[in-house]
Amino acid sequence: MAEAQAGQDKPALSKWAVLRMALSNRKTGFMALFGFASGLPFALFLGTLYAWLSEAKVDLETMGVFSLIGLAYAFQFLWSPLVDRLNIPVLRKLGKRKQWIAPMQLLLGIILVSMSLLDPKSQLAWFSLLAGIGAFASATQDIVINAWRIDVADDVATIDILSTVTQMGYRLAALVGGALGLIIADQIGWPQTYIFMGGLMLVIGVAGLFAPDAEVDKDASDAAHAAGTAELYEVGELNPTVRSRALVVVGVLWALAIGTVLIFMIQSMTAVPEERPNPTEFTATFGPLIILATIVIPAFIAAWLVKQQREGRHVITQDRVAAKSDGLVMDQLYRALVLPLVEFVGRMGWSLVLILALVLTYRITDSIWGTFAYPFYLGELEYSLNEVAVASKFFGVGAIILGLALGGWMITVLGRMFTLTLGAFLAAVTNLLYADLALGGARMQAVSDTIGFTWAVLQFPGGSEKLARLMITIGAENLAIGIAGAAYIAWLSSIVSKGYSAVQFALLSSLTMLVGTLGRGALGEMIEDRGYYDVFIFTMAIGFIAVALCLGEWYRQKRAGAKSGVLAPDPGVQTA
Repeated sequence: MAEAQAGQDKPALSKWAVLRMALSNRKTGFMALFGFASGLPFALFLGTLYAWLSEAKVDLETMGVFSLIGLAYAFQFLWSPLVDRLNIPVLRKLGKRKQWIAPMQLLLGIILVSMSLLDPKSQLAWFSLLAGIGAFASATQDIVINAWRIDVADDVATIDILSTVTQMGYRLAALVGGALGLIIADQIGWPQTYIFMGGLMLVIGVAGLFAPDAEVDKDASDAAHAAGTAELYEVGELNPTVRSRALVVVGVLWALAIGTVLIFMIQSMTAVPEERPNPTEFTATFGPLIILATIVIPAFIAAWLVKQQREGRHVITQDRVAAKSDGLVMDQLYRALVLPLVEFVGRMGWSLVLILALVLTYRITDSIWGTFAYPFYLGELEYSLNEVAVASKFFGVGAIILGLALGGWMITVLGRMFTLTLGAFLAAVTNLLYADLALGGARMQAVSDTIGFTWAVLQFPGGSEKLARLMITIGAENLAIGIAGAAYIAWLSSIVSKGYSAVQFALLSSLTMLVGTLGRGALGEMIEDRGYYDVFIFTMAIGFIAVALCLGEWYRQKRAGAKSGVLAPDPGVQTA
């Protein structure tokens, strides 16, 4: 307790020292590189690629098949247990995470270069196959990079700084692969652009071989694997029969979920255009069912297992010691599919309800609204494509990166939970700025004029008062998104366990993505019925629910810290 109190009395200057040490750490540099490697393929496969297909005169119905690529990112958690537990022969000497990161990055580089050699019009089948494999490799890379960040975090390269840096790299990659990619393609052509981008991924893949990893020794990996299986047969652990029954139920549910996605993809690839299923409708209809089958029901099963073990029911006793299976398939599957949830539910208890509610609501404001941004800018406000590109892709991305940097600084100096709560508040109130635009933007114009921003915009070719109004609105919102994003990923990374980081983080982040997808249909109807102004007021109200939940989580962590006897300026329980 005395040490904890001493830590509380350290001057604020020590926090700056911690920040400087973290930013100069080798892990932080590789985290920025990995963040860039994560964002570049996403931008190239789900954004820039459509511009290339449009220029190649590929029809819209055929282009619709490429939207299937997004499913790899939406449902990446389905194969996260495999990535978390499976070792790749020979490559596992690189480390538990690097054995997946480096090959995926090199594969992505090869795929991008290979796509540059194809004509998307006449060789569409090969082109789409490569894009699909690339999206799968990119989503797999994301799973492992998130786990790597959590695994390698320490007192110097903290989880907060690593989470901020990876997002900055990701956003920079979105700019390079998106807006800058379009400019490069206009100058040198699409094939040369994708060769250049593929070359970047190959360089990153080679550099990634030299990144540190939390586990490098193969023998240590094998020993840890064996020890984890052996622990299942210690006195007080659940009876193997009970574990097997739970595994069968969870396994069947996961198999049904994976099968549903595979059937949909096969139908989409093989059916004629007019009979292809709609990806958006599939996600909205089957998405909740997949989450129910892979997260909700297994979580209830995990809670029941935790309850049985704590009450001493169906457990291995001293007089009835179970025979060890020495790592049989059932034990490995149990550790991959069930144990991550058992660990999480057992550690969080009833706090899991609060955590899931926060996960479901924190990013809902911007994730739902993002789909309707361009219709609002182009249709409702009648901005040109060039004006939207300048305000959103260049100025807006810069504002997000600035917000991430500011968020990282605030987490270090003011605390993770303070920044998380402030980020939720700012993300909510910035909806008022768009509400003002929907009414004509008089207030935003007055703000822009007062601070001299309008004058600055007018100094550039094509600048106008109208453009200044849009830029300052998007800039303010993206600054808030950056602060909120830095705190949210840091918080999400902090509540998962290092032993199950890949699966737990993938499951929680998938819930974040799903809510935005499910809410877009209802929001679209509301826009049609009530108009944009009412929608912005409504999304602001949703944002304040997240603020209340942040305060609840802040209180929970403070109580958890008090019970454990730890007093700190940022009362958080960092398991990572």
